[in-house]
Amino acid sequence: MNKNGLITAAVIGSLAVVFGAFGAHALKEFLDTSSLAVWNTAVTYQFYHVFAIIVVSMAADNIGIKTSNLLVNIFRFGILLFSGSLYLLSTKDATGWEWVKWLGPVTPLGGLLFIFGWLGFGFAVYQKK
Repeated sequence: MNKNGLITAAVIGSLAVVFGAFGAHALKEFLDTSSLAVWNTAVTYQFYHVFAIIVVSMAADNIGIKTSNLLVNIFRFGILLFSGSLYLLSTKDATGWEWVKWLGPVTPLGGLLFIFGWLGFGFAVYQKK
C-alpha cells in the first residue's frame, strides 16, 4: 500500500467534490451551458483519476512502491494539466481572464499523461511475476 498516494487521492477527491458543488451551485448563474459542461468534464475526469490513484496506491505491494509513486505522480500531473486547464478555460468569459486561452494546448497533454498512467499501470501489472 502506498500511504502517500492514498492521502493524495483523499485531498484531490475532496477538491473534486468542492469543485463539483461549486459548479452546480455557484457557477450556474455565471457560465453558459457549454462552459458549464466543460467544467463538469473537468470534475468527472478528476474523479476518474482519483480512483486511478487509489488503485495504483493499493497495488503498490504488487507493482513496487517506486512504480506506484511514479504512476501517482503521472495521474496527479494529468489532473492538474487536464482538469486544471479546463477549470480555467471554462471560466474565462466569466472572469475576463483572456490570458487563459494559451491553456488550450495544455489540456491534451494532461490527457496524454492519463493514457501513459493507465498504460504504465497495465505494464507494471503485466511485468509482475
